[in-house]
This record gives sequence, C-alpha cells and structure tokens, in this order.
Amino acid sequence: MNVTRFAPSPNGPLHLGHAYSAIVAHDLARQSGGRFLLRIEDIDGARSRVELADEFREDLAWLGLEWDEVPAQSSRVDEYEVAAATLAAMGLLYPCKCTRAEIAAASKAMGPDGPVYPGTCLIDPPKGEEPVAWRLDVAAAMARTGMLTWHDELAGEQVARSDLSGDVVLVRKDADTPASYHLAVTLDDAADGVTLVTRGADLFAATHVHRLLQELLGLPVPRWHHHALLLDSDGKKLAKRRGSPSLAGRRRAGEDGKALADQLRAGELPTGITLSAYLHDPV
Repeated sequence: MNVTRFAPSPNGPLHLGHAYSAIVAHDLARQSGGRFLLRIEDIDGARSRVELADEFREDLAWLGLEWDEVPAQSSRVDEYEVAAATLAAMGLLYPCKCTRAEIAAASKAMGPDGPVYPGTCLIDPPKGEEPVAWRLDVAAAMARTGMLTWHDELAGEQVARSDLSGDVVLVRKDADTPASYHLAVTLDDAADGVTLVTRGADLFAATHVHRLLQELLGLPVPRWHHHALLLDSDGKKLAKRRGSPSLAGRRRAGEDGKALADQLRAGELPTGITLSAYLHDPV
C-alpha cells in the first residue's frame, strides 16, 4: 500500500507539470489501495500566498483527484528547529555568510543545482553578527553513516552520492524561510508517513542528500518514483517563473479537467508540450 503526496508551494499558480505530478502520485496511491496526501509547502517567506492554496484545492478537484490533507509546513517550524539543533549537536552544521555570486566565483565544480559550494566558511568561519545560513558538513556526515543506498521505482537501486551537491544549506539566512527544501521535505515526508515519494526527475539528485539526512536523524526510508517532466516547445521544464499557462486559467475557461487528466495519463499532451525523462543509471 503506497502513501504518496503532492506538495506544492503557494508562490504561483499550478500548471500542467504540476497536474501531471499530482496525477502520478494520486494514481500510484489509488492503484495500491493507499493514500494520496496534499501538503502545502508554505514557508517561502513573503512569496507564500494563502489564497493560492485554495486555488490548488480547486484545481485538484477539477482534475478529478481526491486526497487527504496534512498539516502545512508553516505548522512545523519547531520540528525543523529541533532537527537542525540535533545535527548541530552532532557537529555537522557550520555557519556560512557567502552569497551566490561569491560561491559561483570560487567554485571549481558544478553539481546538480549549479556551482558546488567550495567550503569557504568551513575553512574560515564567519565573524561578527551578520545573518548566516547553516550548511551540512557532508564529508563529516558521510563518514558518520558510511555507504547508504536508496531505491527508485524506475531507475532501480542507487548508492547515495550526497557529495555531488556539496555542503547544502539546511537553515537559511532569511528568518522568514526557516528551513531549506532539503531539511523540510525530508522531515515532512517522515511525519506524514509517506512510503513512496513521487516527484519530477529533476529532483533525482536531491534524493542523495535526503537519504543522508534520514540516516542522520533516524527517520524511516521510503521508496522513490522520479517521473518524467513536461517540457515546453523550447525543451524547457514548465515553470511558474516562466509563466507557463495555469490550471486555474484552464478551469475558468470551462475546460474539462477530468478529460485533461485522462489525456495526461495517456500521454496525449497539449500542442507544444513534450514528455521527457532524465535518465539515471542504477547501481
């Protein structure tokens, strides 16, 4: 029995890529007699808009999906702080004041999310009282856990390569955004009892980090299903920031949401949209 989830951030409207992701998660849960959860990831500071969460619920119902809603991220800030304190007590976090521009200039390697942090503040800790982020000392963490593996339903068994992304940020500088995606989503999935994490193939590399955090914090280990992505006519991933057409707009225009969902299931994609997988080699 699969427990899956769809976890959108209310910082912009949902688009077809979100619809496909939600449908994959919903169907994998329902086919196994399991549960499909909705979790609103609303700790993106001032960018999070309460009214969009209501739009999301209307969009999912329009697609013909049914779900159980679990607590939003904003109700879990204390849990993130406890987890960060646990990692700090293990000697695995260090403060960092570096900007993105400084990291890009100093980095000598590219990772899945861009320039890999070169460890500047690990070598020379920041002084003073300016705001800092807190990074995970990945080398020290991996030395503590040893080799870890995880399983993707499509790509097979994987060896966790947490070092590929470098020393990721777990606690952000901005007090309005108290935890990074890596820390929050790992804790949330454990708290919600998710057994099959479904998400786009663009987040495949993040799973290496999440598997490490699960081991460090003594959390249950789910399985993963990294599905293909919907791409626009330029071959780019559909995204809020590029103004990809919204589900709400389609819904208000009178389009049949259940028919659209069935088209997405069948791979009958709207004109100009293609389906593309990121390929990953199993162990």
